[in-house]
Amino acid sequence: MNERTAMLRKIDESVSVSPQITPEQVAEIAAAGFVGIVNNRPDGEDAGQPGGAAIRTAAEAAGLSYTEIPVTQAGFSHPQIDAMVTALEGAGGPVLAYCRSGTRSCNLWALARAKQGRDPDVLIAKGREAGYDLDGLRPLLEALSGRA
Repeated sequence: MNERTAMLRKIDESVSVSPQITPEQVAEIAAAGFVGIVNNRPDGEDAGQPGGAAIRTAAEAAGLSYTEIPVTQAGFSHPQIDAMVTALEGAGGPVLAYCRSGTRSCNLWALARAKQGRDPDVLIAKGREAGYDLDGLRPLLEALSGRA
């Protein structure tokens, strides 16, 4: 495993999450078997951060789908959750979602899957296995999944 794929955290068969990626890493991401990239980071969050347009261009050149669902400090909204559901369902294979650390991407994955009726306990366990603590999202996961 090389440096880029070592940073990836597989959540389930449909999604892995990662800290910020660069356009130069996109071909390697495609070679690792991903069919899509979901950007959960707003442009300009940090100085020197690669812009979404550059990642999009690299993704499209590598034959990957690209979806932007920026999540700010304001938190998650239903349109963002719906967009993540659409991105995951429409990808037709594994997706890499990224943000600054991977946490927002993992959280948005869990919210999207809960909205699709998945069991919050399973989602929290999968997040934990990947190194993310989703316990704080439990009430929202339960409400979205209809298990509240």
